[in-house]
Amino acid sequence: MTGQLFLCATPIGNLGDMTPRVVECLREADLIAAEDTRNSIRLLNHFQIRTPMTSYHEHNKYEKAEVLLGHLRAGKRIALITDAGTPAISDPGEVLVARCQEEGIPVTSLPGAAACITALTLSGLPARRFCFEGFLPADKKEKKAILEELKLESRTIILYEAPHHLKQTLKELEGVLGNRRITLCRELTKKFETIFPTTLEKAIDYYEENEPRGEYVLVVEGRSLYDRQNEQRAGWQALSIKEHMEYYEEQGIERKEAMRLVAKDRGISKREVYQHLLPPTSYD
Repeated sequence: MTGQLFLCATPIGNLGDMTPRVVECLREADLIAAEDTRNSIRLLNHFQIRTPMTSYHEHNKYEKAEVLLGHLRAGKRIALITDAGTPAISDPGEVLVARCQEEGIPVTSLPGAAACITALTLSGLPARRFCFEGFLPADKKEKKAILEELKLESRTIILYEAPHHLKQTLKELEGVLGNRRITLCRELTKKFETIFPTTLEKAIDYYEENEPRGEYVLVVEGRSLYDRQNEQRAGWQALSIKEHMEYYEEQGIERKEAMRLVAKDRGISKREVYQHLLPPTSYD
């Protein structure tokens, strides 16, 4: 009989956020796979959980995943926990989940705290559409490519950052994205929780005078519709109105509709488009 993998969300700070369902699951599991057993033992002791524990982290995620799969094939129930929050989000748990899916081993999630969602809801920035980037890569070339992609991102952007990298990351974000709004969140759900809505420029100035402390979630404003429209219009302005019309008519669009689209693209009236398309008047 095949076992099952349980993704157990743990508190990101306040132990009161531990759900009764997760406590029960951790007690009943055959084995707990933890990102850092030294951190997790304090959590387990607090809730009087005596289940055996093994380490599963970034540096052993591939080989240890195969060991855990062996236990699951043998019918064991394994609970996966991370240092804080929901496993498999910016976490090696995604490797184990993927391997379970490949082998048809059941996986279920016991939801709870997630720092990215908690920060988003507190940020004051648009929350209907967002993207989660996690930690930016250490490799400079890869980081530059990702930042260039984020420059075009219209959704609210969520990033994680460690205190010793924060100042550099803020400067890199401002250099590529410009002076956007940002909310910096730290110590979420803890006694000294801090929510700091500001701009990238002001954040850079602030942390030149104040040393960053604690792990940060950065919630950054996406590129505005106004900026996107201005960039698009700048592109259309490189074409004459006649060339702009030809662009649409070559796609089989009727002349009247093409005129409407050209007017919309350029932010002018259809009458202006029509006037530009009239043949020049000759005088004897």
